[in-house]
Amino acid sequence: MLCVSALMFLTVANAAMPIPAPPDVAAKNYFVIDFSSGKVLAEKNADYKIEPASITKMMTAYVVYKEMEADRLSMDDMVDISEKAWRMGGSRMYLEVNTKVSVHDLLKGLIIQSGNDASVALAEHIAGTEEAFVQLMNQYAANLGMNNTHFVNCTGWPDKQHLTTARDIAMLAVAIISEFPEHYSWYAEKEYTYNNIKQYNRNKLLWRDATVDGIKTGHTESAGYCLVTSAIRSDMRIISVVLGTDSKKARASVSQALLNYGFRFYESHTLYDADEVLSRPRIWGGEFENITVGLAQDLAITIPRGAYEDLDATMDIDKNIEAPVTKGQQVGLVNVSLGDEVLASVPLVALETINKGGLLQQAKDYLLRLMN
Repeated sequence: MLCVSALMFLTVANAAMPIPAPPDVAAKNYFVIDFSSGKVLAEKNADYKIEPASITKMMTAYVVYKEMEADRLSMDDMVDISEKAWRMGGSRMYLEVNTKVSVHDLLKGLIIQSGNDASVALAEHIAGTEEAFVQLMNQYAANLGMNNTHFVNCTGWPDKQHLTTARDIAMLAVAIISEFPEHYSWYAEKEYTYNNIKQYNRNKLLWRDATVDGIKTGHTESAGYCLVTSAIRSDMRIISVVLGTDSKKARASVSQALLNYGFRFYESHTLYDADEVLSRPRIWGGEFENITVGLAQDLAITIPRGAYEDLDATMDIDKNIEAPVTKGQQVGLVNVSLGDEVLASVPLVALETINKGGLLQQAKDYLLRLMN
């Protein structure tokens, strides 16, 4: 952890690795970010709207996770397979009409086999109709800040009104991994057998790169070949969204090139953990003389590789903190910079509630402040 007890000047001249431009790759759109800090490492047409094909199913799964989180759905629930779900074309897990299948099996078929039939079956079970389920998808997209996204179906079936962007997809990928880590491991599974039919995950990087653990492929004539990838190396996770390539091979090679670029030239560090005590400043008129302060969330930064020792950290604490103070109340700022660039400026907050002290304590502190 970076020491923040006082202004810190750590410098190692010219230690940081120079960073070249991102590789020139054959994709219409791409977006690469560090998972922990959210720093953009590379982008091209990241806000251009494009049909996402089966990458749509990331949001379908996200809604399923939300339903389970709210205890409105469980993995053991049995789902009736409608004729509509059974008739779905494209990639399927080969469900049989008028049978019952568990949410567990359908979710695996959705994630690993990219089953359109599984998507529709889950949508109908959760919301009654696919159309009603799509309303949930769009509401969750809005909640996540996916402002350039509009879903029309739960599968990614081609539709000129069914659109998203590389940036918005990255937001969804971050949400899936951070909010539902207990479910995320399924995105790394290479195969799934249902109804005696074995199918393989279409993300070829799962075989080529041991650091890759997801996330989703997509393809239609209008969208091209797409791939959302996540990989973790030396505790740094990078998410890459590649849209509009011309082949399965291209989407894999482009994604690999962008991941390698990010890991080669950048490093990520969690400087301070949420609720870590960073200081115990004086509080006036309180039941105690000092209050513990820190950050409400982890503070992660992404920097050029080799630049860690060049970081400067300052902690600006209010010199006149007065009781009462409630937990979470801002009492200052933590600033992290690299040279002239401010990398982060985040609120320093109280980690505990301090009530007013007795009249004697308040009077004592009043006199002490007058003398200072």
